[in-house]
Order: sequence, then C-alpha cells, then structure tokens
Amino acid sequence: MFGAKPTKPQNRIDSLIGAGTIVEGNIAFSGGLRVDGRVRGNVSTSDDQPSTLVLSEKAQIEGEIRVSHAVINGTVIGPVHGAEYVELQPKSNVTGDVHYKTLEIQLGAVVQGRLVHQDDDKSQKVVSLKGSGGD
Repeated sequence: MFGAKPTKPQNRIDSLIGAGTIVEGNIAFSGGLRVDGRVRGNVSTSDDQPSTLVLSEKAQIEGEIRVSHAVINGTVIGPVHGAEYVELQPKSNVTGDVHYKTLEIQLGAVVQGRLVHQDDDKSQKVVSLKGSGGD
C-alpha cells in the first residue's frame, strides 16, 4: 500500500509508424513509439531505459512485444511483455500471453491467452481465462 507506485507511461512519443505503413522486420526503439500501421516482427526496447509503446485502434503487430510500458488499443498476435505496466484499452485484441507487473484492462478488451503476473522476486502467477458460453 505504501510501496513505490509503478510509473505510468510517458507522454512523449519519439517515433511514429503511420497509418497505411507496413513494416516487415524487428523494431528496436528507445523512448516512445506510437504505431498506427502494421508491424510484422518483434517490437522491443533497444536499451534498459523506460520505454512506452502505444498501439492505436487501427494498429496491428504480429510478433513479440518487450517494453516497460504498453498501451494497447489495437491488435497484437504474439506475446506481450510489459516490465512495468500494461494497459489494454477497449478496442484491444491480444492473441497471446500477457506478462505484466501492473495491469489495467478496460471494458471491451479481449485477451486470448494467459495473464501472467511478474513479481519483483521473479515468481509468476498465472491467471487462466475461460470464455463465457453465452457468446
């Protein structure tokens, strides 16, 4: 309760992959990256500094994500590793496991995979999601 609060994603965006742009290959970045287009490859930080990845509603990433902060409102096909914070906004659709330290899920977000909590002591707590039969 009185411990250090996790840091929220930074507001500064250093790089942008615009709508209609398709990137094929891995991306390593530092600072902030916003994706409005499509990426076929892994997206990760190039160093151990705090980094923020923002996926807009129309964005799609087919590959693994490894960042400190992720704000997702688009489609991800692959695992998401948020070292500090993962936010799944209403239009997000993740097909893959989500590894997080702090997680925020908004109404409407879809995860087709496992939620794996990462503690500081490296232990993992797995939360399995079962689909509701009424859909």
